[in-house]
Amino acid sequence: MLEQMVQQASGQGAVISMGTAFGYAAAAGGLGLLISLSYLKTGKVSPYFARTLVLLPMMVCVVMTMVNGNLGTSVAIMGAFSLVRFRSLQGSSRDIGYIFFAMMAGLTCSMGYLLFASGISLFMILIQLLLAALGYGTGNRKQRHLRITIPEHLDYSGIFEELFEKFTGEYRLTQVKTTNLGSLYELEYELVLKDEGKEKEFLDEIRCRNGNLTVICGRRDLGEEAL
Repeated sequence: MLEQMVQQASGQGAVISMGTAFGYAAAAGGLGLLISLSYLKTGKVSPYFARTLVLLPMMVCVVMTMVNGNLGTSVAIMGAFSLVRFRSLQGSSRDIGYIFFAMMAGLTCSMGYLLFASGISLFMILIQLLLAALGYGTGNRKQRHLRITIPEHLDYSGIFEELFEKFTGEYRLTQVKTTNLGSLYELEYELVLKDEGKEKEFLDEIRCRNGNLTVICGRRDLGEEAL
């Protein structure tokens, strides 16, 4: 029965036996598991996304195996994927990269190039692990994003400069905006600490000058914020 379905879906394409189709899907699932493990080892993780990475190559492989040259089925599948894209939230750049990685593995397996799919997937996984081990692209770990809330009557132009000179190597004001119906200001800074061990002391002195209003300090790692 399944062989008839594969043959009908194939149209003018090559006939694929049931055993071959299962073999392609199993290979895609194995590569999906390896891709998911590399995702878990190379940064912040979402457990649901990690599980999806295991299944995604198999799903792509099965879909492409069923299409196999049938133009009408291809158009229908393209429309279905478009609906999924516009009904889903955009992930981080890392998540999007792993989605394409998993789809590449599934697509290559569906064409029967199992050895090539395995080799290129392992090569890309090794690159990811190496870059993560080297900390490539992480930047200066002393860099911080600082947000300070002050009352509207407080002149922010020079009130914190003394503290910045004392605790930071460099700093710059990136944004000023009003909040709470104009009764408060939010100041945003990008800065580099001289000594990470004195971060609490730095924040405590800021709180003494801004009336103990909200102060937020943390790292801003691009591409990881949308998890």
